[in-house]
Amino acid sequence: MNVRRRTRSRAQRLIPAAAVAAATVLGTGTLSACSSDSAAAGTGKFDVVASFYPMQFLAERIGGDHVHVTTLTSPGQEPHDLEISPRQIAALQESDAVLYLKNLQPSVDDAVAQSPVGTKIDAASLTTLEDHGNEVGGHAAEHDSHEGEESAGKDPHIWLDPVRYAQVAEGVGKAFEKADPKHAADYRKNTAALVKQLDALDTRFKDGLAHTRSKVFITTHAAFGYLAERYGLTEEAINGLDPESEPSAARVRDLEKTAEADGVSTVFYETLVSDKTARTVANDAGLKTDVLDPIEGITDKSRGKDYIAVQDANLKALQQALGAR
Repeated sequence: MNVRRRTRSRAQRLIPAAAVAAATVLGTGTLSACSSDSAAAGTGKFDVVASFYPMQFLAERIGGDHVHVTTLTSPGQEPHDLEISPRQIAALQESDAVLYLKNLQPSVDDAVAQSPVGTKIDAASLTTLEDHGNEVGGHAAEHDSHEGEESAGKDPHIWLDPVRYAQVAEGVGKAFEKADPKHAADYRKNTAALVKQLDALDTRFKDGLAHTRSKVFITTHAAFGYLAERYGLTEEAINGLDPESEPSAARVRDLEKTAEADGVSTVFYETLVSDKTARTVANDAGLKTDVLDPIEGITDKSRGKDYIAVQDANLKALQQALGAR
């Protein structure tokens, strides 16, 4: 959920349709010929297009040596802002499967809907989604309510909850088995191994956050609703769903009161956007800042090389900020 995602103009939403038309006119052969990283570059493998890093991680870990995975969102690119290109649409059309998370990236949703790809895997359909818009960042949700009906949408950040992410992994594994049955046994084995790792991660979070001085944390991006809910915490987002917007003076005052009342020590920001807002609020309230990574992409700034490692870094940051005993 992200304000920038929700406030796109109708013209922007039509870009993917125009790109599909362009791909058709130019011919997919022409486009794929100039795309060395095309999912359909004759790899001889099960070709999967992933929408952004959390989907890429699942595809690579579950598919193993049998899959060729390309991602639509470059490392370091804010996934909510992605506008899919004609070249990427050509790759999508020629792939064996697409793995995406509906309602996170509108241009991807449009392209997938118009694509002839045989196996379309929507991660959002493989677990339960909730509406955290009215729960996190209370006042922020009120500020955002004028944005229209889409503000009532479900929170898409399911991958930050290891339990839900494991449910998605199981669904992806089954979809791979069905689409590429000759490698079904390996997909089953890889899925089981990944789910075991995610279960262990869940246990580390549960044990690591069971006894903390405070249960409240402040973030710039309301991405951690599922994680907070899973481990008995409360997320307060500075300005709701947009990590880069400026908080109102009233919201800053509210957060200062919350910080004092609930023993909050830290304002968290993320790696893919500026820390300016977090530092402004932290300075005003006399708090520290630290990174809590929504893991929408892995870059050299990430505190780990993959999802599991970065989640462990997130756990450590939360334990420190909340005063884990």
